[in-house]
Amino acid sequence: MREEEVEVAIKVVVVGNGAVGKSSMIQRYCKGIFTRDYKKTIGVDFLERQIEVDGEDVRLMLWDTAGQEEFDAITKAYYRGAQACVLAFSTVDRESFEAIESWKRKVENEVGEIAMVIVQNKIDLIDDALVHTTEAEDLAKKLRLRFYPTSVKENLNVEEVFRYLAGKYIERLNTVIDNETSTQRIGEGLIHMDSPNHSSDKNTISLQAAKKKTGGKKSVLTQRCSLL
Repeated sequence: MREEEVEVAIKVVVVGNGAVGKSSMIQRYCKGIFTRDYKKTIGVDFLERQIEVDGEDVRLMLWDTAGQEEFDAITKAYYRGAQACVLAFSTVDRESFEAIESWKRKVENEVGEIAMVIVQNKIDLIDDALVHTTEAEDLAKKLRLRFYPTSVKENLNVEEVFRYLAGKYIERLNTVIDNETSTQRIGEGLIHMDSPNHSSDKNTISLQAAKKKTGGKKSVLTQRCSLL
């Protein structure tokens, strides 16, 4: 844990063609519920959940975006500021699988490279599959992304998807903070040599740059990091 109690806030966008189970996945993860009824997302929906990852308090802000092209202008605006992304397709929808690379480009055009995973949803319908898991694994290797077969209905691997993304963000964030702290200390050392009276007992850059005091309340850390 860092020197002060903080909460890390991570914006995660869930993208993919319509009817692949994006809304159901977020509902399952945040509310623990599953419904068979399909309701097309109009624009963007939002839910959040608090978890703990490697000793860090994490608030996952999950943005469920519409999969239909007519909503592109709306949904692209909500990609901005995202730190992680789920690329979802359905086991029984070949077109949704073939669109994954296109969705990846759409997100990266707005936010650059961030942590991403490929999710093959509705794996419980494997007997009717139009996409084989080996194909999805090959695509994930090609794009150098983690792959998860999931079933929102059976609650299979849903938790793991978001915990992995949160862990990748924490990992990257700690690397950035460590690098900035090292740079700060080197700079302070040079100043100290030039100015014998200079005091270098400041807080580290991780506290100065990444945290805001909140009058005794828990701080919220929302520093954006690009993740590979």
